[in-house]
Amino acid sequence: MSRVHGKDTKPEITVRKYLYSNGVRYRLHANLPGKPDISVRKKKLVVFVNGCFWHAHNCKRFSWPQAHSDFWKKKIEGNVARDNKNYELLEQAGWKVLVIWECELKKDKEKALKKLYSHFI
Repeated sequence: MSRVHGKDTKPEITVRKYLYSNGVRYRLHANLPGKPDISVRKKKLVVFVNGCFWHAHNCKRFSWPQAHSDFWKKKIEGNVARDNKNYELLEQAGWKVLVIWECELKKDKEKALKKLYSHFI
């Protein structure tokens, strides 16, 4: 797991490049609950770019590992619980929380990015 990086992942960079090329200026990994991947203070908007495996997305890209299943179940369920807590804290503070999933970018990148961008205009 030491080779798994939490920042500057390929899906995150894809989203950042798209937003920047369309004139959206943002901050990276702001000091907010959950350290959102992208934040725009002016619009009180945060974006999390989540990997389907690490955040137990209900899609075909996620399945529970067979090896060391107790460890992985505890770890992934902990990630989901932490995500939900952070989303709630951000919403209570007046932030709008958007989540874009890795599978959305793989399935139809243009559609997913346009949908995300619509929240910025």
